[in-house]
Amino acid sequence: MILLDTCVMIFDALAPEQLSKKALTELEKGRQSNSLACCDISLWEIAMLMSKGRIKTAMPPRDFLADVVAANRLHVLPIIPEIAYQAAYHTDFIHGDPADRIIAATALHHKALLLTCDTRLREMKSLKTAW
Repeated sequence: MILLDTCVMIFDALAPEQLSKKALTELEKGRQSNSLACCDISLWEIAMLMSKGRIKTAMPPRDFLADVVAANRLHVLPIIPEIAYQAAYHTDFIHGDPADRIIAATALHHKALLLTCDTRLREMKSLKTAW
């Protein structure tokens, strides 16, 4: 499983030129194997960025979110008790952002590769990442 960080979902949909070569390769592998996933909180983060005008699209926000999921056949992963616990208590987490902690905990729980441009997430020793 390849878990997409929010930044990767945004870049893939709106600015693919900002994705690294490695990220593009991993995305293509995930598409071919139908193994791409995202956290439910990433959809909320994108919606919040759209509501604040930080992301602009030609389509309504609800349609954009649905298209992002459908275009990559993303498996949307929920926050379950174990993920919530890991996000709050995992000793390796140096990230203060709650959404990023949930994304990292989700990757750990599912033993997924986290595709992210976030340097603090990539510095976590227990987390398998690529960019």
